[in-house]
Amino acid sequence: MSASSPSAVPSLRGRIGHDARSGYYPVPHRYRLHLTLSCPYCLQIAVTHSLLGLDDTLPVTLLPALPDDGDGGYRALRPLYEASAHQYPGPAVAPVLSDSWSGRIVSTDPTEILTDLARRFPGPDLYPRALETAIDAVRQLCELSINAPAQRAGRSDSTPDERATALRSLLDGLAAIERRLDTQEYLLGEELTLADVELWVTLVRLDTVHRWHLDAAAVQRIAEHSRVWAHARRLAGHPAFGRHLDLDGIARRHHTRCLGQEAAGAAIQIVDWAQHAQGRVHTG
Repeated sequence: MSASSPSAVPSLRGRIGHDARSGYYPVPHRYRLHLTLSCPYCLQIAVTHSLLGLDDTLPVTLLPALPDDGDGGYRALRPLYEASAHQYPGPAVAPVLSDSWSGRIVSTDPTEILTDLARRFPGPDLYPRALETAIDAVRQLCELSINAPAQRAGRSDSTPDERATALRSLLDGLAAIERRLDTQEYLLGEELTLADVELWVTLVRLDTVHRWHLDAAAVQRIAEHSRVWAHARRLAGHPAFGRHLDLDGIARRHHTRCLGQEAAGAAIQIVDWAQHAQGRVHTG
């Protein structure tokens, strides 16, 4: 099918450059983030935004935990999508980085939004160029060795052998993180980076979403990685992390979207996130 077909979803992936020649350049109060904290990608962006201290420079609009449009998107975002791509055919979903000068979307790509926040705005260096490859490797580890196998291990339509193989992959991924935290405070040394943000959101997702579909023995083995979960608890106590933790919203999003069967692991919470998270979000 041709890329010009009306059924193709346009790519909304602009980048913030160094200066005015890039079209989008870093300037205070020009841009706005639109996030829903029940989404793991939005949660990463919200934590990064707070770590950079951008509250007064780049405002954030928080959306409800669940989409309110019939197509799985948000009504509040539809005008931005329509302005950016005429008769946009897909759902108007978050995350969105928008440009208030033009009324259009800069990007909906979470990884590129994170990179541009960390690279183009002042604040602590969360994505140092010397550690870029290592941070990207942690991102891949979290996705391929924790998130993906956790999903496969909890699928009710998987065979016992498939679930066992997925669990081994998941435990190997956690063991790799455990080794990193054995001799250093953060994943890549003594300074917090985007790698720690990636890991923390991954662990929140593992304990608040994937755990519901794992058996009790699997959850107990996952919880044995004590340094990993101690790191998660410590970061939850950091205001830039804990304030964005919408546990009620995550639960509603999960139970609304998920078609899997609940397993015994649902009863074994690894971290008491409500206790450790400072100033976390409460929803009605």
